[in-house]
Amino acid sequence: MSEAAVPTNPATSTDSAPPAPVWGPEALEAAREFKRRYQAAMAAGRERWIERNSYFYQNLRSLLRFIIEPGKRVLNVRCQTGLFLDAVQPSRGVGVEISQEMVDLARARHPQYEYLRADAEDVDLKEQFDYILLNDISDIVDVGKALERLRPLSTSSTRLVIYTYNHLWEPVVALAERLRLKVPMCAPNWLTEEDLEGLLELAGFESLYTHRVMLLPKWIPLVSWFANRVIARLPGLRALCFVKVLVARPAPAPRLPENVSVSVIVPCKNEQGNVAPAVRRIPDMGAHTEIIFCDDKSTDGTADEVRAMQAQHPHRDIRLVDGPGICKAQNVWTGFGAAKGDVLMILDADLTVMPEELPAFFRAIVEGKGEFINGSRLVYPMPDAAMKAMNVAGNKFFSLLFSFLLEQRIKDTLCGTKVLWREDWLRISPLVGTWGVEDRWGDYELLLGAARRHLRIVDLPVHYQERVFGTTKMVRVFRNGFRMLRICLAAWTRLKGGY
Repeated sequence: MSEAAVPTNPATSTDSAPPAPVWGPEALEAAREFKRRYQAAMAAGRERWIERNSYFYQNLRSLLRFIIEPGKRVLNVRCQTGLFLDAVQPSRGVGVEISQEMVDLARARHPQYEYLRADAEDVDLKEQFDYILLNDISDIVDVGKALERLRPLSTSSTRLVIYTYNHLWEPVVALAERLRLKVPMCAPNWLTEEDLEGLLELAGFESLYTHRVMLLPKWIPLVSWFANRVIARLPGLRALCFVKVLVARPAPAPRLPENVSVSVIVPCKNEQGNVAPAVRRIPDMGAHTEIIFCDDKSTDGTADEVRAMQAQHPHRDIRLVDGPGICKAQNVWTGFGAAKGDVLMILDADLTVMPEELPAFFRAIVEGKGEFINGSRLVYPMPDAAMKAMNVAGNKFFSLLFSFLLEQRIKDTLCGTKVLWREDWLRISPLVGTWGVEDRWGDYELLLGAARRHLRIVDLPVHYQERVFGTTKMVRVFRNGFRMLRICLAAWTRLKGGY
């Protein structure tokens, strides 16, 4: 279709207006029919518009690949030509469009996926998906009803990804359409982020994160790169970006604690005196609790003490796992690999975080308050000897840096007590070691991985106490701080520059 042959927008043309006023539900169906006819007329020229704006679509494809894991089951509602569905490389992909002409075009372009013609408000499938991508939300007549139809297609871990435009750009978009720089939209909804969050809540979803990209949608050498890769990442200016991609999850339903098993991972190196207190103080939780001591090549008899506890407490599931002797992070990953429980908990062997507070973490995760529960030692007062002033200052600095990096409040990044579902760890584990700088403690790997997988991260305050036995392993404060700073800088380029 030539640019001169762009069809008249039925929402503004008197030629395509209905012959008589329509009210009630019939008016909504008439609007849907307008949009179907309009899209059908635009279908033949859709690829030409995409080619003319290749810079914009390449960046959008990269962002969607960043959000959606490859090899997953993906439903793309309002899939257009199948461009975005193909970009995320699903193991099973289903596309939905409102006109048969666009469905035929998508099927011809990407025949490896399944397509069907339906309005977003009428999607009726008998399966569930890992990701649901909803684009062209501005072109949906009843957004609330469309979101409600997607809820039964979601599992508890499904992520709903909504691609839309910033409502502040409405006059710019209208001008671009008149200048034939952008494909015309048919009577679009200009929803604010607050509008969408409210509709999501009413439909049974919970908003998690909003990606904001593209201050300059058109390619201008050097200028576009600087605007979109540098300026668009700055606080405050992000709100002006053209594209918004919201990520949401189904509002969680509490799980029955008696159906959930727990693995408490206790990484230890030369912590012989803390083994027996740990066994005594770690409470039973859920359907079953296993305690896994990951002994990282101790030389003080820690492993022998664990074996003694196994003999003294045969009714408890106490396991001894040999760590690799490389660093705490590798020791924890070894424990995660050996764990059998549904929930993974990390409890440092120094017991500076009270084992008696672990049930609070368990309740938070089974009740759906979060998918990654992060302990925070910097809320309640702590004994002067529990943490050196330099460590406190460093923790506060990196907490602020991480909060900026993840765009959500993280009070304490280095608390050893972190809790997550084992199934989520399996999604995070492929990201371990990909942040550019080795994390020898594992805290940053877990937080960054949880954010990358769009898990709900929740801080849970703990009472931090001084250790009773042994000495701290967190020494060389400045050297470690420099490594943490390098991790943050490397993660910035991967989290913010990864698309």
